[in-house]
Amino acid sequence: MTAEPSLHPRDRWFEDWSAGDSFTSEETYVMAQDRMIEFAAEFDPQPFHTDPVAAADTSFGQLVASGWHTGSALMRLNTSLLGQASMGAFGVDELRWHQPVVPGDELQLTWTIEETRRSSSKPDRGIVRVRQELKNQRGDLVMSQVAIMLMRTRAANTAAE
Repeated sequence: MTAEPSLHPRDRWFEDWSAGDSFTSEETYVMAQDRMIEFAAEFDPQPFHTDPVAAADTSFGQLVASGWHTGSALMRLNTSLLGQASMGAFGVDELRWHQPVVPGDELQLTWTIEETRRSSSKPDRGIVRVRQELKNQRGDLVMSQVAIMLMRTRAANTAAE
């Protein structure tokens, strides 16, 4: 069963996803310099992430976001597309940081469904492989990954009611 094309990702069940479907987050995430420094100070304290003056003398030439902060922004935008069918994820493949994210970059996430398959051991759920691409305000790809997500079926939802 193919879903109505206008059905928002949050309203979809496993059966509603099809390979080739593509969605872009309505929300964006702006990388604020103070938050970049705060995140990096705790989780990735390298000078090009924590000190604008020191960063100017690195290969980046300026302060850049930690890739893990960029990944956290991707996850935040991801949640704007996830609905009640989401059961988490098994992990990600093909994680790449394509170019640095700098203060003021406005990030937006696009999903493209690569594959869907019903679980053979648990028929109340299925697996959806989603290519996730994070782009800045200029449309430059800054990060990508393929998430292997677990989604509840419509029948599982009906049975729970």
